[in-house]
Amino acid sequence: MAAPAIAAVIPVLDEESAIADVVAAVRAHVAHVVVVDGNSKDRTAERARRAGAEVVVEGRRGYGRAIRAGIATVGQSADIILFIDGDGSDCADRIPEMLAPLLSREADFVHGTRMVGEREPGSLALPQIVAGHLAGSLIRLLYGFRYTDMSPFRAIRRDTLERLGMRDETFGWNLEMQMRVAASGLRIVEIPVGQRRRQGGVSKVSGSPFVALRVVWVLGGTFLRLAATLRRERMASQRS
Repeated sequence: MAAPAIAAVIPVLDEESAIADVVAAVRAHVAHVVVVDGNSKDRTAERARRAGAEVVVEGRRGYGRAIRAGIATVGQSADIILFIDGDGSDCADRIPEMLAPLLSREADFVHGTRMVGEREPGSLALPQIVAGHLAGSLIRLLYGFRYTDMSPFRAIRRDTLERLGMRDETFGWNLEMQMRVAASGLRIVEIPVGQRRRQGGVSKVSGSPFVALRVVWVLGGTFLRLAATLRRERMASQRS
């Protein structure tokens, strides 16, 4: 039996100083690397292409839209899809550990937790820490599994991802995926991946208490909306 094919999707926006190193680090473990550029104003796309990535431009803003564009580009060519950020903060040397539970079929979804493992000082902003703890607590409350983080560093089997029915096109994508996986009773493994300080680009969040409070408010609203959607979908499935 042939080994499962693996592809990596990297969403980026104005990260020219980091993306070449990120692509090289990912390609050390994954042959097919797709970089989805959100209309960067710098040379991010050019440097990603030169580093060996397939580059797709997604003109519409939205994290979820970028991820969906990457998945569409991968198509049916991969059995497993890895997601990792392009700013150099995710530790690409942890990729083999992220893929191992999927390759051995011990898990359906692997989530890299930044809260465990070696973490450089200042690598995570307060809103990111708050978001991870809040999401984990809320998901455990409804679905019984407690994530320790809401990290973008994750991997999933493509057929599993297709069955999830992902819809969010903006920043709620990662939360939706974690909720849908937990609600479906799929096998989840969290891998300690730590975190580095970003090597390039500008952070979309800051460490201020004001932003942390806004994250709590927005994340809570997103969770409630998604929970209601999942409940309606479950009830419709039971009726059919």
